[in-house]
Amino acid sequence: MKTDKKYMRRALDLAELGTGTARPNPLVGCVVVHEDKIIGEGWHQQYGGPHAEVNAINSVQDKSLLPESRLYVTLEPCSHFGKTPPCADFLLQHGVRDVVICNTDPNPLVAGQGIQKLMDGGCQVHIGVLEEAGLEVNRRFFTNQTQKRPYLVLKWAESSDGFIGLPDCQPCQISGPLSKLLVHQWRTQEQAILVGTRTALNDNPHLNVRHWPGPAPVRIAIDKQLQIPQTHHLLDNSQPTLIYSLKEKEATTQTTFVTLTQETGFLEQMLQDLYQRNVQSVLVEGGAVLLEALIKGNLWDEIRVFKSPNPLTQGVKAPLLPSSLFASRRQIGPDELTIYRNS
Repeated sequence: MKTDKKYMRRALDLAELGTGTARPNPLVGCVVVHEDKIIGEGWHQQYGGPHAEVNAINSVQDKSLLPESRLYVTLEPCSHFGKTPPCADFLLQHGVRDVVICNTDPNPLVAGQGIQKLMDGGCQVHIGVLEEAGLEVNRRFFTNQTQKRPYLVLKWAESSDGFIGLPDCQPCQISGPLSKLLVHQWRTQEQAILVGTRTALNDNPHLNVRHWPGPAPVRIAIDKQLQIPQTHHLLDNSQPTLIYSLKEKEATTQTTFVTLTQETGFLEQMLQDLYQRNVQSVLVEGGAVLLEALIKGNLWDEIRVFKSPNPLTQGVKAPLLPSSLFASRRQIGPDELTIYRNS
């Protein structure tokens, strides 16, 4: 079992290399071991591309060793035809007879069928090695599958005296440069980024990635009455953008206006629509009204708060934190970053 954990840990490390590029597919890593030596490994590198098992098997130079090898994979091999053929069939075709799996796949298209296919093909299957670590790596995917909504990360920066903005709603930089850099890294890790109407109007944000390499998120804004001026960055068609409103408006080249039916349950309708659009995770960057509404509705999975050492003395109060489980705290330059988990 100790050896199994060692190789599954390697598979999980490989899985995380697909962050930002495999979405909305799960992060999957795979390791092939023969006589306590890794002879092949791979991960799901790109949505629509080969899965981790295929990359790992293809990396094995001597395929004759596969029937005598043990294969470690972080998620149950798929059993259906999607953008690629079933991985369970691929493993059996290459003579794999011993498979260790971290997590079963909650996707109804798989949901144990991959494991059953392997067992029916004469394969020995072991399930649940480093299961909790696997759930953490793929927390976005599992939340999306089980709760039928995107994984929601709420983020804000507040002054030492608990304000997130100036009284006149003018933009102000609260956190330091290292924190700003980290936020841009976070933007590459989530599939979409969301702001409310006031933030869109007052801050005129780009909501892109300028200070870190990686894919830009889908931009999302709530604009119930279609108040955002055409001259604002959010409507510049520079990247895919979703505007949620109570009014209809025709789409442009990269901007889609989604008309919701009613004011009541607006956020729930929006999250349901995002789920239908296969948006797996969303980074929420404000403002205070939107953040507080999501917290009040228990519509969040992580809260990340930068605490500056500097006061503002007055302004827009930071959202009230729920009685949630404390997860971690660390210094980012002069700022203190605290992360809470809703579990």
